Amino acid sequence: MRNKFDPTTLEIYRALYTSVAEEMGIALRRTAFSPNIKERRDYSCAVFDSGGNVIAQGDHMPVHLGSMPMAVEAALNEVNIEPGDVVAVNDPFAGGTHLPDVTLVMGVFGRDGAKGRKGDGARKQSAASPRLRASPSPRLPTSPSPRLLFFVANRAHHADIGGATPGSMGLATDVYGEGLRIPPIRLVRAGEIVEDVMRLIFANVRGAAERRGDFQAQIGSLKTGESRLLEIVARRGVAEAREYAKHLIAYSARLMRRAIELIPDGTYEAEDWLDNDGISEDRILIRVRIAIDGDRVLVDFGGSAPQVAGAINAVEAITVSAVSYVFRCLIGGDVPASAGLMQPIEVIAPAGTVVNAVHPASVAGGNVETSQRIVDVLFKALAQALPDRIPAASQGTMNNLTIGGIDPRTGREFSYYETVAGGMGARANHDGMSAVHTHMTNSLNTPAEALEYAYPLRVREYSIRKHSGGDGNRRGGDGVVREIETLAPARMSLLSDRRKQAPYGLGGGEEAATGHDVIIHDGSSRQIESKGSWELQPGDRVRIETPGGGGYGNESV
Repeated sequence: MRNKFDPTTLEIYRALYTSVAEEMGIALRRTAFSPNIKERRDYSCAVFDSGGNVIAQGDHMPVHLGSMPMAVEAALNEVNIEPGDVVAVNDPFAGGTHLPDVTLVMGVFGRDGAKGRKGDGARKQSAASPRLRASPSPRLPTSPSPRLLFFVANRAHHADIGGATPGSMGLATDVYGEGLRIPPIRLVRAGEIVEDVMRLIFANVRGAAERRGDFQAQIGSLKTGESRLLEIVARRGVAEAREYAKHLIAYSARLMRRAIELIPDGTYEAEDWLDNDGISEDRILIRVRIAIDGDRVLVDFGGSAPQVAGAINAVEAITVSAVSYVFRCLIGGDVPASAGLMQPIEVIAPAGTVVNAVHPASVAGGNVETSQRIVDVLFKALAQALPDRIPAASQGTMNNLTIGGIDPRTGREFSYYETVAGGMGARANHDGMSAVHTHMTNSLNTPAEALEYAYPLRVREYSIRKHSGGDGNRRGGDGVVREIETLAPARMSLLSDRRKQAPYGLGGGEEAATGHDVIIHDGSSRQIESKGSWELQPGDRVRIETPGGGGYGNESV
């Protein structure tokens, strides 16, 4: 790779590669079957170079994007991806996160010399005289073999992937109880869907027709990315397209090094806790030590709790993803979301702990709950170095709610999954926003109309939870109240946190209100635990009151 590059061309390529990932996401959303993908946008898309290094990502789910490179790496290590192949993986211990998040990977292949830039050999040949083009040529030279140019990948949260409870987000004590594990395998071979593999998957999940539609939408999204990348290559040539992909990665690394240089050298430590693992009532410690040395940083999670029986263990990919997200926030601006962002950062996450669990740990809550607490503890440590730039704690949970059963309208299984928004932490100069998804999630709510159309459910209340944000010079954002009634017998699961450990304030700001959850049966309310499963009868309602964000600054000063 040449050291010199044209800045204008670099910006064009940044926009081009990012637009490929964004268009992949649009294609996935528009063709998906499940409301979780179509309405909530619980998916992510990215473009990788031929070595598996991420070049660009869409503005999708941070928890997906920072961990997807490990899934792509696992796919490349296990499968020789050839033209027309699509590899699927969701195994948390082979680059995945938790089982409902299924990653698909496809290679993008092109012919050597097929540049297509104005004035090159390929264009000159296609512009030959009509007489020459029409002449019979029984001994045409054999076309060269296609060359691997890029990879495209997407990850989508499927509303069910098997397991003991509808929605596959229940409280299991090992990964076997959470659903179907998919090691890196071909879902499509040479352009043809491998139906034996599909049948095996759909025999182990609820709502197979909806799952099939979502898988097909993911495959179509990859083909959209392939088409757009080949258009770029056809216009600019293979050499330039690949060269500027490397420049983008190097540019991201320089931006990250500059952001780290602006943090005062030193060591910053912090700790925070998850309420419990759903099996015992013990708090779960997450501890971090951040060492800043010039333009490099060491993030050490030594001292964090050992992995636990309940479903809140995070695998290494999740912890790395959270670190990537936090430090990317420090750059600001429109930074290329490439592999270069992590080059100056070393992460130590001891194996066998809650931040790097090993098989056969249960991990359903690792990327939805533990990832949020990892972000909280990282920001808490960095607030010592950058007090005016770091926000107070946001709600710190995704409030995962799943409801499943048989839809009496169709006689078919249904599986509803949603994360519920909450309060954002206040900042030095701004109040926190209310009723938003924060940090590692970037999804939306399921609109009441879409939810009630798709499932035998009814939204009874959806409102802002007033005064749940922490007080201070700047007030934390408020959480929400989401109350849903089931119109059919169903099994409900909740996987949430911040019901005991409140989101912290900073600079003298106060803590936010913790979350609160109840089941309403025959008009009477019963408080339920933050993690578990319950049977519901028609007319029963589940009411989720989410935490607010912490306040910032002492308002008495």
